[in-house]
Amino acid sequence: MSTPEAALLHSWQRNARAWIEAVRGGAIDSRIQVTDQAILLAIMGRQPARVLDLGCGEGWLLRVLAERGITAVGVDGDATLVEAARAAGSATVHLATYEQLVEARVDVGRDYELICANFALLHQDIIPLLAAMNALLTPDATLVIQTLHPWVAADGDYQDGWREETFAGFKGQWQPMPWYMRTLSSWINALDMAGFRLVGLQEPQHPQSAMPQSLLLMAGQQR
Repeated sequence: MSTPEAALLHSWQRNARAWIEAVRGGAIDSRIQVTDQAILLAIMGRQPARVLDLGCGEGWLLRVLAERGITAVGVDGDATLVEAARAAGSATVHLATYEQLVEARVDVGRDYELICANFALLHQDIIPLLAAMNALLTPDATLVIQTLHPWVAADGDYQDGWREETFAGFKGQWQPMPWYMRTLSSWINALDMAGFRLVGLQEPQHPQSAMPQSLLLMAGQQR
């Protein structure tokens, strides 16, 4: 029987080409209006010289950071997305699965001043991955996570659990994607158990919408 994690990886393998077209074609309104700028401002506000983009996808954020003089390294679990990021000009993009990152079987570098995960932490047990990322940071570095806002994504069922993204509002053929929703307290607890402490929280919002478009979490290392 396929696990949700296996189905999640399979969905990315099926959806990679369509995802590249959607991101590069500006087809995701919430990204254009709010969330792309939100993650960029959160990173630039900390003025890092070296950043690891965890779950970099087709590499849009790597390219934007490089344009601003930041050394940006990417890592993703799907080969098609990694190839697209490299082809678009990103200098260093690694192919690595969740398990390979947790077990440090792929060298993605270290001594990063900031690691970001932009809508990339979709597994149930993210604590081992966060702990592995903690080991790659310099002292006083920052972890920046942007995710679906749990109060909005919960849709009346505010508890941890697997959900399904059908991509119903997207053009083309898409493979439904399972993803694990966690409450705000679950996010904070996961950070704590991975050796982080919450230092900032934002709820990016479009001025014409009553609901937040995402949740941004900024964390530092525990001392």
